[in-house]
Amino acid sequence: MAAAGCVVRSLRLFCRRLQFPQHETRHLRNYWKCGTFALSNSLRQPSLTSAACLHTGKVYCALSPTITVTDEPDVLYQKVEVLVKGHDRAVLDSYEFFTTMAAKELGINISKVEEPKKKIERLTLLKSVHIHKKHRVQYEMRTHYRNFEFLRLTGSTARVFLEYLQRNLPEGVAMEVTKTEIEKVPEHILEPLWNSIPEKEQSSQ
Repeated sequence: MAAAGCVVRSLRLFCRRLQFPQHETRHLRNYWKCGTFALSNSLRQPSLTSAACLHTGKVYCALSPTITVTDEPDVLYQKVEVLVKGHDRAVLDSYEFFTTMAAKELGINISKVEEPKKKIERLTLLKSVHIHKKHRVQYEMRTHYRNFEFLRLTGSTARVFLEYLQRNLPEGVAMEVTKTEIEKVPEHILEPLWNSIPEKEQSSQ
């Protein structure tokens, strides 16, 4: 309580030095929003809030709004294909379970989940170059794949969902995304071409 009283007194002295109008100092004394701390006469308890700056006796919050509303129409995707590849099949099985569960929880339509054929790369090396020339060692690297296809997604939903999948991508696993966007038919092909040809040219043909 004593600390709160000291803070209120220091706030009053600060306002007097800046020579704020009386209604503004009363407003700042009753409740200081978005400042270094918030004070109220009823609670008398200081609490930390976001940083702010003072300019001509008014308090401005430094935080930007988190939600932006625009009049532009959102993008529509007919399908979004996600190809995941890695060298460990067990890791891809676990990630497949995670992806399908996340899509079902978010209400995203899954068209298909398939496992393409694995790719095997082999490398043959000579064990002994000079004496035993037939002594060779063969190494191979196997790459496993998982293909997910999601149907009818908006641009905002696809952006958030793909970022969520990428943030939870296991180590050593790569992702490739292919989007098929739905667009309007161009205006110059909405009407048939023969409707724009003059009648004289049609008769001569």
